[in-house]
Amino acid sequence: MSRLSSIIALPVGVALAAVGRQILCHAAEISRDEKAETKEKKATNSKWWLSHKQKHATSNTKQCNLTGLWENDLGSRMQVSKVDGQGNFSGVYHTAVSSAQKPIEPCPLVGSQHLDEDGQCTFGFTVNWNKFSDSTAVFVGQCFAGEGGEEILHTSWLLREKVDSLPDDWKATRTGRNVFVRVGQKEEGESSPSRQAL
Repeated sequence: MSRLSSIIALPVGVALAAVGRQILCHAAEISRDEKAETKEKKATNSKWWLSHKQKHATSNTKQCNLTGLWENDLGSRMQVSKVDGQGNFSGVYHTAVSSAQKPIEPCPLVGSQHLDEDGQCTFGFTVNWNKFSDSTAVFVGQCFAGEGGEEILHTSWLLREKVDSLPDDWKATRTGRNVFVRVGQKEEGESSPSRQAL
C-alpha cells in the first residue's frame, strides 16, 4: 500500500514542482515597469484617490448658463435673456439662412435648460419665425466645455414649414445640426439684444 501511494504521489509531486517553477519563472519575467504600473493602478483605484479626483473635477467645472449672445456655424445668432431659477429663458433668434420670400428679421425664442451641477446641461427652445415666415423651429442640445473652458452648444433641430394640403405634409419638416459658441460676455443688467449685436 505504501509503495502504491509513493507511485501515485511521485507524479503529483513532480506536477506540483513544475507548477511552482512556472509560477516563479512567470514572476521573474514581470518587468519592473509592469510591477510599477500595477502598483500605480492599485493606488489610483483606491477610495481616497477616486474621491479626491471627483472632488476636484466637480469644483473646477463651471455650470453652463445659456444667458448671453451665441453664434452658430452658419452665422446665425441668438440672444438669451437671463435664465431663471427653474431654468426657463426667452430671447431673440436672428437666423442667417432662410428660404422665405420676405426679408429676415429677428424672431422670439423661448426655452428651458437643466441646471445640472456638472455643468453639461441639456436644453431645448422653440423659435417662432412669425415676423417673416409661417414656420416654427425646435432646438434640443447640450452644453459642453471646450479645451479652453469655453462653452459649446451642440444642437439638433426640426423646422416645420406650413404647407397648403395634407399630401404636401411629407416635405414640411426638415432636420439639421448646429454648433454654437459664445460671442463676448453678456453685460450685467442687459435684458434685450442690441441691434448691433444681431
